[in-house]
This record gives sequence, C-alpha cells and structure tokens, in this order.
Amino acid sequence: MWNIARTLTGDNEDQEEGLLGEDSGGLCSLSTTQRIYGFASCLVAGLACMLLSMIVFAKPIKFAALFTFGNLLAVGSTAFLLGPAQQLGMMVDPVRVFATAIYLGCVAIALICALWIHSKVLTIIAIIIEIGALIWYSLSYIPFARRMVSELMIRLCDTEL
Repeated sequence: MWNIARTLTGDNEDQEEGLLGEDSGGLCSLSTTQRIYGFASCLVAGLACMLLSMIVFAKPIKFAALFTFGNLLAVGSTAFLLGPAQQLGMMVDPVRVFATAIYLGCVAIALICALWIHSKVLTIIAIIIEIGALIWYSLSYIPFARRMVSELMIRLCDTEL
C-alpha cells in the first residue's frame, strides 16, 4: 500500500521529511506518510461534516453550511496526495473545467442562499444542484464514465409513451 501511495504522491524516496524539512523540489515538503495522514484526516473530517449535516437537515441554512464545508474538505483532501498546484491544474483541465466551474459556482450560490439570503427553498435547490455538479465533476476522473452516464440517461429518458 505504501508503494502505491508513494507512486501517487510522486515521492520515490524512503526518507521522512518534516513539514519544514529539506527542499523536495516543490512548494510542499511533506513526506508520503504525512501526505496520507493529511488526505485521510481531511477526507474523514469532510465526510463527518456531511454526515453531521444530515442531523440538521430540517434547518436548511445550517445544513447547507455544514454540508458545503464538508464537501469542500473532501474534495480538497486530494490536494495532499497530488499537491495543491497539480490538483488545481487538474481542476482546470479542459476536460473538467466546466464541471469545476459549475461545482464551485453551486458551492458559492448555496452558501449565499443559506448565509446571506436565508432562503430555505433556494438553499435546498442549490444543494441539489451542487450534489449533481460534484457527481459530474467526480465522473470526469473515471475514463468514459461521463459518456456512459450520458448515454444511459438518454436511453432512460428517451422512451415513447
């Protein structure tokens, strides 16, 4: 497992460096172990926030804030594995730039609707669109997944009555 993690993070050396350790050629000098712990911590915290948001589902404003924060933590957790620059580069890749823009726009709209406008209906609509945008964004990392989902939706919805 550690070999796979080292391959993913680009760390082929067995040395353990501290947070402010020797320059590893990038902006971040985290060791493989530190990157995996950071990834796992962020992912678990994000999933915990999303699960805790279900407790306050009856209060859409609190739900939207907790759910969106957890969502951002979970998506951002991969920056520990890839590095922030590579993560941002992958997010603005031509294949997923529109999915990224829609997802981040929905995150902003959900937070605006929840925290500033205080509209429960708009908040729920924004959260539903945010979930859809996150699914579409996530599918962009799986080869041919978006094409398969699109074709499936066309087949399911294109029926004669």
